[in-house]
Amino acid sequence: MSDHGQMHVSGPDVAEGSTSGPEGLGPQAGQQHRYPRVTSFRTRRTTLSAAQQATWDRLWPAIGTQARDGDVPASRGDIEAWFGRSAPVIVEIGCGAGTSTLAMAKAEPHIDVVAVEVYRRGLAQLLSAIDREGVTNIRLVRGDGVDVLQHMFGPDSLTGVRVFFPDPWPKARHHKRRLLQPGTVGLIADRLRPGGVFHAATDHAGYAEHIAEVGDAEPRLRRVSPSDDLPISVERPVTKYEGKAQHAGSAVAELLWERA
Repeated sequence: MSDHGQMHVSGPDVAEGSTSGPEGLGPQAGQQHRYPRVTSFRTRRTTLSAAQQATWDRLWPAIGTQARDGDVPASRGDIEAWFGRSAPVIVEIGCGAGTSTLAMAKAEPHIDVVAVEVYRRGLAQLLSAIDREGVTNIRLVRGDGVDVLQHMFGPDSLTGVRVFFPDPWPKARHHKRRLLQPGTVGLIADRLRPGGVFHAATDHAGYAEHIAEVGDAEPRLRRVSPSDDLPISVERPVTKYEGKAQHAGSAVAELLWERA
């Protein structure tokens, strides 16, 4: 953290999918073996428009950071200082361009949202939307979602974890690259406080079955429904991607668990 409560951002931009970033955010001893890292994203490089780059240069140092290996998780005080207040925290893994992130954060101004994405273009789009809409309860992390859960948050620290439309890796030989494996779901359960919610959504039927099996097998989680009394909203806006999926006839599965 900086002296002004902002997380430091390391030098130049890094290659897509790397985990370089600020000091003070790293795994606890032995966690790499407890929660093996899953490379669930495809590496690619993108460039920003001049307007996006200008917004990035202006806002990223205050509300963005880069995940990095090597140190202990940030303390609750670090996260509170970053947001400038004490509030429940949700982590969204794979926020993309942030359509759902922005809408859900605006609907719950009393909750702080940490949006995680490996692709700079998506983060830049969300950053521009945050600037345009004047939203103050979102912070951005560029990095791998599993790394971020390990390196930035301790046990029982989160009110919610959201994973919307992760890459299904549909070919059988690629299923091992799916993000929501038993180790990752175990890590999510560990980071959720009692009563906290894990919310996943997918339009891939096979992946939905896989997520359901893995989530139901995690002993610290119990299945809940949107009608239950939950500490966070589970109402998502229909994104452009989801609209295309629905038009193509793909049903969207909403999967919800509560930390016991």
